[in-house]
Amino acid sequence: MNANPIAFYAPLKSPDHDVPSGDRLMARSLISCMKASGYSVETVSQLRVRLADPFDEASNAQLLEAAEDEIERIGSLWRKSGPPACWFCYHPYYKSPDLIGPALCKTFNVPYVTAEASYSRRRTDGIWSLAQSKVLDAVNMAAVNIYFTERDKQGLLEVAPTASLTKLAPFISPVKTAATKQLRQPFQLQTVAMMRPGDKHESFSELAQALSLIPELPWVLHVVGDGEMQSEVHALFNHFPQEKIVWHGKQPHDDIVRLFQNGYLYVWPGCGEAYGLAYLEAQSAGLPVVAYNTAGVPEVVEHQYSGLLVNEHDANAMAAAITQLLTDTEEHQRLSQNAKDHVLKKHSDKKASDTLNQILSQAIGTRR
Repeated sequence: MNANPIAFYAPLKSPDHDVPSGDRLMARSLISCMKASGYSVETVSQLRVRLADPFDEASNAQLLEAAEDEIERIGSLWRKSGPPACWFCYHPYYKSPDLIGPALCKTFNVPYVTAEASYSRRRTDGIWSLAQSKVLDAVNMAAVNIYFTERDKQGLLEVAPTASLTKLAPFISPVKTAATKQLRQPFQLQTVAMMRPGDKHESFSELAQALSLIPELPWVLHVVGDGEMQSEVHALFNHFPQEKIVWHGKQPHDDIVRLFQNGYLYVWPGCGEAYGLAYLEAQSAGLPVVAYNTAGVPEVVEHQYSGLLVNEHDANAMAAAITQLLTDTEEHQRLSQNAKDHVLKKHSDKKASDTLNQILSQAIGTRR
């Protein structure tokens, strides 16, 4: 067992936040993996850094002041009880830089570790430019930066070619198979997503377009999720018969798993998706995936093995892929079994725990 304490911080959304999201799930999963390897993990700050408006200098000033207060508070605690073995920051990027950890790590000579850090050359407006510089400084000082996708790796290498980088595949705790085999209901399509502006709304729009091309099939779409654009998302599907779309709203994780186990196919275009943990959970439950071959989706879905990936923004191709897997029982069964194996072999929390333990063991012995 490893008694080294880890100071965990997620500036965008604390693992203790009450609103579910992929960010919160991954933060909690990382903590679980560390604990499984014997580390003690403490979420050291609840300060949320979210720079939504690049020209809101007043909010930025307030955040900087709050961060200084956190640095003083945490530093005082460390002077009394001793510093941790390392500071682990999850998902620093231009809207949500770590304003606390780097200063503390320099003062107390504590190794700094990031996971899913990213840098965007396009985000240089206003205070985002300053935030990007803070992310870059943190990446360069880190004992190691853990990346989940090749896209993030390349983005970091372009601006920080000498930074220490290592890969950890996106992961989940695989779905436990029920003792009594579930009977899948043919033609039941599943998707789980927040209803918010940008990429999510675009994906809903393009899914609606694809489904409009196959009205002759008796599919039913089950949608889990809610959000600020709920009414706009619902409107995208108003032209379908009412019985074709089932809106489940926000659901507990266990109920989502049950939906997956009773479903037949997971459909979600994935515009701009970092990787999408819902893809992994669906595959773990035996659902083949139909999605776009874009962004981080290929990191978690293997084309023609655990699902079908089509060209981005091609509604006709997506409709054809959905049709194929709804009508070809043999191919669906092959991909269904492969999907479970894909998660177990490449994306399980057990595999991630072993990899993460190796990464942290090396980082904790590093001082910069």
